[in-house]
Amino acid sequence: MAHSHGHSHGGHDAEVEVEDLPRLVLTVSLVLVAVLTVVGVVIWWPDRSAVEKLQGSQEFVADGVVFETAEVTRVAEPCSAEGAPEGCNTAGAKITSGPDTGTEVAVEISTPMARSGLEAGDEVELSRTEKEGEATYAFFDVKRGPPLLLLVGLFVVCVVAVARLRGLMAVLGLGFAGAVVWLFLLPALLSGEPAAWVALVSSVLILYVVLYTTHGLSVRTSVALAGTLAGVAVTAVIGTVAIGGSRLTGLGSESGQTLSSLDAALDLQALLVAAVIIAGLGALNDVTITQASAVWELRAAGPNASRWEIFRGAMRIGRDHVASTIYTIVFAYVGAALTLLLVIQLYDRTFFSLLTTEQMAGEIVSTMAAGVGVVLAMPITTIIGAMTVPGPADRAEEMEYDAPRRPMVPPPRPQAPGGYAPTRVGPREQAGPYPVAPPVRGYPAPGPQGPRPGARGDRHGRQRPMGQGAWPPPDQGPRRG
Repeated sequence: MAHSHGHSHGGHDAEVEVEDLPRLVLTVSLVLVAVLTVVGVVIWWPDRSAVEKLQGSQEFVADGVVFETAEVTRVAEPCSAEGAPEGCNTAGAKITSGPDTGTEVAVEISTPMARSGLEAGDEVELSRTEKEGEATYAFFDVKRGPPLLLLVGLFVVCVVAVARLRGLMAVLGLGFAGAVVWLFLLPALLSGEPAAWVALVSSVLILYVVLYTTHGLSVRTSVALAGTLAGVAVTAVIGTVAIGGSRLTGLGSESGQTLSSLDAALDLQALLVAAVIIAGLGALNDVTITQASAVWELRAAGPNASRWEIFRGAMRIGRDHVASTIYTIVFAYVGAALTLLLVIQLYDRTFFSLLTTEQMAGEIVSTMAAGVGVVLAMPITTIIGAMTVPGPADRAEEMEYDAPRRPMVPPPRPQAPGGYAPTRVGPREQAGPYPVAPPVRGYPAPGPQGPRPGARGDRHGRQRPMGQGAWPPPDQGPRRG
């Protein structure tokens, strides 16, 4: 038997003995997928020269426009529908960079910006245009760096404080995922590589690193990884079929229309599939890790349970989790598309016809494809886990547990050695290990109860006279027989 030792962070997990055959099958399968992933990264690694030509090829602003920072000194009242008082929707700003540093200018702002809470002391960005030697300034946006950094710092502190080392590893894994998206996924999509395959390779690469760094190198984590990979494959297949069958073009959003106008060679329909794959990673990871842990805990708690009983128990746990996860997925999409829903509400069309528009159909397909992947990943992970853990043990004590964790089944009680059997079981003599010779009357009986205070006597069994010191003398002991 080979032993599986989990190295999870932040707590002690029940770890059971895993047989060689399922361990080998699981390891070979994951290694093969990892090799294919590396091959995919090599094949579809973006051409840096082509990407650099694309990046920055579209002008963000007109020639001659530069950006300067400024500090808000005053903000006028926002304009209202009832009327537009003089000076509304304006703000004063003191320039803090560029050739006009220290100059105070007045700029116009939009009504939503005036109502957003903009106040004196906020740092903003102004666009500077110079014409015939005279510079004019216009409001561009608010500098949001400090509040965003504060929020990210609060998030990291909360995660590490609550989850400790495991939380820290999760934050590092999140940073790795961001690096994969920024350095590989996005440039590969810009350079015209197949979007669905690039998204699959990126997802698998992220999952390998994130799961093992966060949950440790163990057979249980490998089971969760296998279930997650299966869920990603299901999501990709469902998303591809549903997007193609719905005849979605990818032009339902403003960003899709912008991409189409900037780069006509991009396959926006394939980009929708890639977006569906990436969006479902978090929920898949959550469900599969929970199911793998449920299988391991059930096996540890019931060493004599059959694999079918383990599967049924883990499925009962997974059903509750999947139900809550589906709500999470649906409401996450609803929150992201809230403004779109409000706009659609204004149209003079029936409810069903609104659901079949490009904008709403894209959101529905994304939600349903990710939901199907999450739902099917739960039983797949449970099956893999139930087939990986050992079958029912002949005796409960044959199960092996993590050293830091107390066994859930107590070890067998030690038997008395040969040559001595207690004549009675009472407060002075209990079943347990005893010396070969029985205790003499007047002396404490060895055993779990310990010595009886005051049980002293001479070699004839008489009680020690008071005030006589140690009794019996050191050179004498209890008479045997």
